[in-house]
Amino acid sequence: MSDTGILTIISGFSGVGKGTLVKKLLENYDNYALSISATTRQMRVGEKDGESYFFLSKEEFENRIEKNDFLEYANYVGNYYGTPKSYVVEQLKQGKDVLLEIEIQGAMQVKKLMPEALTIFVMPPSANTLKDRLVGRGTEKKEVIEARLGRAVEESQGIENYDYILVNDDLEESTKRLNELISLAHDASFRNYNFINKIREELKVFRKEI
Repeated sequence: MSDTGILTIISGFSGVGKGTLVKKLLENYDNYALSISATTRQMRVGEKDGESYFFLSKEEFENRIEKNDFLEYANYVGNYYGTPKSYVVEQLKQGKDVLLEIEIQGAMQVKKLMPEALTIFVMPPSANTLKDRLVGRGTEKKEVIEARLGRAVEESQGIENYDYILVNDDLEESTKRLNELISLAHDASFRNYNFINKIREELKVFRKEI
């Protein structure tokens, strides 16, 4: 067993509940740290530097890009967003298991730089469940929901690159399973994932449902 923390990359379709799952994991266990992103956008009311984001000027952000201080970064609507490598590494050295909630493209960028990272894709029990959750929010128009479902179909093409598929059917049970997967990953011998073929077959079935 290693005393060094493990970086766990968590992705999932919009509406699958991955944010709630991460929040619950942080509430229930004390060995986790949430990766904090850096951004050049303006701080909003109620946000705090170093908690919500690391708020940087464009010049500071670009200097860090030059120094390779980001595991991944992107420019969205005129602002930079990225995952600071130095912060993640420091938390890992302290023995914390770092949680990084990120979309699939960014996840693969991080995986190239830190191949030892654990990758988990959070799935709904079925495509219908995902649709019901999006509709149940009551905050988005029909066109937006359809777009999110379309995006889910696209993202499903890259799910097989993840180490684990976690079906979020019950919040409490899913939180326990997520903690167990990360705990087991500390045992290097377990990283062979003896049951990965079973998960892959289940994934193929799910993709046909979509």
